[in-house]
Amino acid sequence: MKGMPKKRSQQPQVDPYFEREAQKYDNPIASRELILEQLVEAGNPLGFDEIAARLGIDGEEQTEALRRRLRAMERDGQVLCNRRGSYLPVSQADLIRGRVIGHPDGFGFLVPDDQTGDLFLSPRQMRGVLHGDRVLGRVMGVDHRGRREGGIIEILERGSEQIVGRIRVEDGVGVVTPDNKRITHDILIPPDGLGAAGDDQIVVVRIRPQASRKARLRGEVIEVLGEHMAPGMEIDIAIRAHGLPFQWPDEVTAAADRFGAQVPATAKRGRLDLRKKPLVTIDGEDARDFDDALFCEATETGWRLWVAIADVSHYVEKDSALDQEARTRGTSVYFPNQVIPMLPEVLSNGLCSLNPDVDRLCMVCEMEIGKRGAIRGFRFHEGVMRSHARLTYTQVAAMLVDGDEALRERYASVVPHLERLHAAFRALNGARNRRGAIDFDSTETRIEFGPERKIERIVPVERTDAHRLVEECMIAANVSAAKFLKKHKVPALYRLHDRPPPEKIDALRDFLSGVGLTLEGGDEPTPAHYSAVLRAAADRPDWQLIQTVLLRSLSQANYGPSLSGHFGLALADYAHFTSPIRRYPDLLVHRGIRHVLRDGKARGFAYSHSDMEHLGEHCSMTERRADDATRDAVAWLKAEYMQDKVGDVFDGVVSGVTGFGLFVEIVDVFIDGLVHVTSLDNDYYHFDPVRHRLTGERSGRTFRIGDRLRVQVIRVSLDDRKIDLRLMDEERPARPENKRSAGRAQPGAEATAPEAPAAEEKPSRRRGRRRDPAGGAAVPAGEAPARAAGDRDADAEALETDAQTGGETARATRRKRKPAAAPAPDTRERRDEGAAAPGRKKRPGGRRPSAPERKGRPETARPAPVEAGAPAEAASDAEAERPTGRPRPRRRRRSVQPAGEVALLIQPSRKAGSQTDDRPSDPAGGDGGEARASDPPAQSARRGSRRKRQDDS
Repeated sequence: MKGMPKKRSQQPQVDPYFEREAQKYDNPIASRELILEQLVEAGNPLGFDEIAARLGIDGEEQTEALRRRLRAMERDGQVLCNRRGSYLPVSQADLIRGRVIGHPDGFGFLVPDDQTGDLFLSPRQMRGVLHGDRVLGRVMGVDHRGRREGGIIEILERGSEQIVGRIRVEDGVGVVTPDNKRITHDILIPPDGLGAAGDDQIVVVRIRPQASRKARLRGEVIEVLGEHMAPGMEIDIAIRAHGLPFQWPDEVTAAADRFGAQVPATAKRGRLDLRKKPLVTIDGEDARDFDDALFCEATETGWRLWVAIADVSHYVEKDSALDQEARTRGTSVYFPNQVIPMLPEVLSNGLCSLNPDVDRLCMVCEMEIGKRGAIRGFRFHEGVMRSHARLTYTQVAAMLVDGDEALRERYASVVPHLERLHAAFRALNGARNRRGAIDFDSTETRIEFGPERKIERIVPVERTDAHRLVEECMIAANVSAAKFLKKHKVPALYRLHDRPPPEKIDALRDFLSGVGLTLEGGDEPTPAHYSAVLRAAADRPDWQLIQTVLLRSLSQANYGPSLSGHFGLALADYAHFTSPIRRYPDLLVHRGIRHVLRDGKARGFAYSHSDMEHLGEHCSMTERRADDATRDAVAWLKAEYMQDKVGDVFDGVVSGVTGFGLFVEIVDVFIDGLVHVTSLDNDYYHFDPVRHRLTGERSGRTFRIGDRLRVQVIRVSLDDRKIDLRLMDEERPARPENKRSAGRAQPGAEATAPEAPAAEEKPSRRRGRRRDPAGGAAVPAGEAPARAAGDRDADAEALETDAQTGGETARATRRKRKPAAAPAPDTRERRDEGAAAPGRKKRPGGRRPSAPERKGRPETARPAPVEAGAPAEAASDAEAERPTGRPRPRRRRRSVQPAGEVALLIQPSRKAGSQTDDRPSDPAGGDGGEARASDPPAQSARRGSRRKRQDDS
């Protein structure tokens, strides 16, 4: 019948990938591609026996191999097994495969593997899944904000089977609160799972299998890290909270130890001998693994540049124990003063590291550089080299830029080669500028420790020509590697940085139009158009704001097998080739180049395009995981550093503006805190996501990125890695000189605090109403600022790359009032509250008395109204007439609540430095009025990696 699938003969199908499978396995089974092809052609779900019959599989061994392959395909989200036990391709079931990104407020997002757009997951859908889980989902509809809303169909793989957190034990039952704030599930620990754990300790919990996705998570304690808040635990917690592999399996250690300390003579045969070329390594002072060396010589048409990279692929063979562990780790993780390497230190710091004066195997990229910086040609070699010097960035900059004679004499044998390298760098840098690569100016920092791992200071890392020289040489080698692999059609992982999506471009143009700038390029602006905006804004006072908004509009870089170019560097071909010791994608690139050099063709390469897709997703995840873990540990260290500075006053610069407050970076300390919107007194503040500013409705005061403020540290939370600040640029009543305690500022700090020079302030057009000195009303939850639509990381961390969109907040016009006469000093609260408009009657306290007050309490005499413009003494007299037998009743809440991005700020002034825990929880930030110590929008972009260089944006 028409529409029915055609009957097929039972002849076994020819597998086009049989040769690849035969290389992988002694007893090859049908490839995944062939199985998917059979399922698609069938047109309906197939049972296991039907699939085996179509593939011509019989025999117990082959049948078991097919069962394992189908189980692996199901785990990887390629096929789905329905309730009848039949298999169908995920692509035909309208299902979406992806990873769950949780949010501290309980909801989450499903990020599809094919990058087709995130699906919003409601708290109900997040009940059975955790942050980092790989799942199959389906589009369930569109929510009220226009976002695609998803539902979870099946959990393919847990992001982590172990969770670290704080345990509280009561009546023999424990409850663990995860340290990772993106995991909002408390984990129940039954009595048989407590082990040696006690109350208020930090533990590692293994998740037990769930009876269903709706069942509560249960676990068992497998490790006790120590007491809560014990010093020196921040890295241990970060490692386990983010699931970083940190222990070496015995077989990996044994495999690494078998290589020995020296390169054997047999390994050097057949390689290009570069031991006489004066190759040198240039790294940071604290570097321990050296994976690249440079040499340059002049030619008639320009320069010949040699970039030698440690040949890790010679030691780490595919599917060996070393390879499996390196693939699992994905990247080395650089914590302050500690590294979790991708490879055992026997290799990473020993046999693979290009240490001086010893023979090392290398993969060499030889490039011809033209006088204008163009790469005219390149060749790759398997080589053997000997580093002639271990140089640092500081030394190279001193020799080439400062002309340090002592250093030039010490390294006289390599100085001429360094000068040629410097000349080649200037040509490469000129080509970079001409093609329009985006160059953001950011500050990297380094943490210096004292005894007991306590931070002594945080210092900026100066970026010199030596850093730029190495970076340009690495970029040139990466471009050559990508072109080489593309030319020979070898499946590979490329470094991808897509152009910004249209919605971010539109939001960026809306912002730039408001500051008098234009982004050219129509619907597809190029990096050159971005660079033009940066040049136009270079001398403006709002340059930092403009750069931050440009940075947030860019996409996030990742790894993938499809060569789509690198937008930030303005390059069509780009891969990571230069760091195989610390990045698994670089090792895969080395294997591809090595395969071509030995076999001369792509056929027979051990990886397929599908394999590279899976590896690209995995390596992108491990990169983000490492960034999150290091950011978490640094935030803890910075919060600990600020603990004894509660009450101190600092100069700061606004580094981010959100609907729930201002992120302020403390000058010369390089630590960020949050000035919550509830601490901005006496006004309604509107958040404009397009202009990135907060504006007072009555005062007209505006806060923007780059404004300089005077702030005081009022609270530090190590548990949440957050620092609370408040502004010090407003008049406040004088405090008694003898009241100084923990959490309070020094006497007189507020009186001497200068006005913020850069924050805009307009004359007040309307006076504030009377406020209750006994306590202020909390901000209603409904008035908290809304999130930007489609933003899966709407907290401070997400602002690193996501542009916020929205309309400009219109300020309501009001009738001008006559200003009151200048009051006496230290009467700010009375001045704001005591004056009323002529003829306007007011109730005592500003609200109607409650029923008990009307029935059982004596009637209170009303103070006489004070005319606007009356002297301050009149206000004081009117205030004195108020009875003091009981607290003044609160004023009535406004009948019409403000909507949208408006926060009602009616809290009273507090003593300087007082620590408060009663702030309303902020739905927009999920942070209850606290900020991550190192997660502001602008600071997140400056990751401050301990790695010696950054060779991608």
